[in-house]
Amino acid sequence: MSEAFDPRPVLLVHGLWNAKLWLTPLAWRLRRAGFEVGGFGYPSIVGGAEAAVEALVDHLRPGPELDLVGHSLGGLIALEALRRAPDLPVRRVVCLGSPLCGSAVARNLGRHWPVAWALGRSRGLLESGCPPWQGRAQVGVVAGNVAHGVGRLVARFDGPSDGTVAVAETRLPGLADHCLVAASHTGLVFSRPAAGQAAAFLRHGRFGPSPRADALYNRA
Repeated sequence: MSEAFDPRPVLLVHGLWNAKLWLTPLAWRLRRAGFEVGGFGYPSIVGGAEAAVEALVDHLRPGPELDLVGHSLGGLIALEALRRAPDLPVRRVVCLGSPLCGSAVARNLGRHWPVAWALGRSRGLLESGCPPWQGRAQVGVVAGNVAHGVGRLVARFDGPSDGTVAVAETRLPGLADHCLVAASHTGLVFSRPAAGQAAAFLRHGRFGPSPRADALYNRA
């Protein structure tokens, strides 16, 4: 007998230099998969990660149980919020291309003051990443392995990457699951397989082979 689908609301958290509307393609795919989807916006450059973490904690604390999906910096902000406030009503988190172990691209940019401004006040979290995960929520990572991105201009990746984040930078100790899809860093937001794998993890707390993820994505 198949596992019952108990959908919870899903809150999307965008990354650096983006806004809530940037995740519209991902939101559309998850809604088609049967989820109620909302977005959390924050000023990633001027406000920075610290303010975003505090705002996310305040946003989540009075609400019902839900799941989080964060792209890039959004995944780090989601985990940092849960680390600081472990009582938040979040059961599962999916991170898309998030450099949870810290970003070589961010560290290289940070060494050169003419371009370090591009990281804004989110620089610290992007450079250092998150501690090994020990929280209550199940965390899964969807990483891309198509190396198309400006990150290749400022960092050398030893091993596969999505062009901005190395796959190794997404493998934080303590994850419930990890999977790869054929997408670049930006492309993860638009990728049907990435959305399918996210839906699979939100439903069951694990990823599956691509055909299974597609089936989960198409289930009403």
